[in-house]
Amino acid sequence: MALDVILVAALKDNYVYLLREPTTGTVAVVDPAESAPVRAALDDRGWGLDLILNTHHHGDHIGGNAELKAFYGATIIGPAAETARIPGMDRTVAEGDTVEVGEETARVLETPGHTTGHVAFAFEGARALFCGDTLFSLGCGRMFEGTPDQMWASLEKLRALPDDTRIYCGHEYTESNARFARSIDPDNEALAAKAESVAAARRAGEPTIPATLGEEKAANPFLRADDPALAAAVGRAGAPPAEVFAEIRRRKDSF
Repeated sequence: MALDVILVAALKDNYVYLLREPTTGTVAVVDPAESAPVRAALDDRGWGLDLILNTHHHGDHIGGNAELKAFYGATIIGPAAETARIPGMDRTVAEGDTVEVGEETARVLETPGHTTGHVAFAFEGARALFCGDTLFSLGCGRMFEGTPDQMWASLEKLRALPDDTRIYCGHEYTESNARFARSIDPDNEALAAKAESVAAARRAGEPTIPATLGEEKAANPFLRADDPALAAAVGRAGAPPAEVFAEIRRRKDSF
């Protein structure tokens, strides 16, 4: 992997990611929830900061933007569709655009659903996906602004990436997601094994991120809304996948 990724815990359960491309030394941060832990992580390594990448406008993903930009002179890059809701952006991006972090390139994927303008950054060469709050390990984000059709289409887009893609999401929600997933998919052996490994990691105080997309395709119910067995399990046999997804999301929201 030609991209060093450092996980930085922030707020209650947020994950912020420092990215460093080793050939050029270029450093980026993804979704800085707050500035202090990011600055501490940079100082520990003697790194500066060149780029700030935002997936969406929520305060727990952009809260550190202004201070980091002021201190390091970093360039803020985020979704064009959320220009009015992310102050200080220097560059906006949309579907199919690319963002260079040194010699590594991210493809921008529009992933509406959690918010209407949400994007993800897919570093396909480095097999790393920074997906904000669209996809979580064993879960997905709440639909605060989008529709089930939009969110399912976004998840399908992410699901199409290679199985060895590492998923770097916005929060440490995996253990609670596993409890819900097992409630609707109790016979899924891949899910059972994943839930065990997640519980062990959390007992040890370790993060469950990154996950791999291959694991998620087998175990995450939100990526399997087009699986007839899962549709039947939630009482939506024969329904379109977006409708099955909506039912799974509805159940999670009240779990």
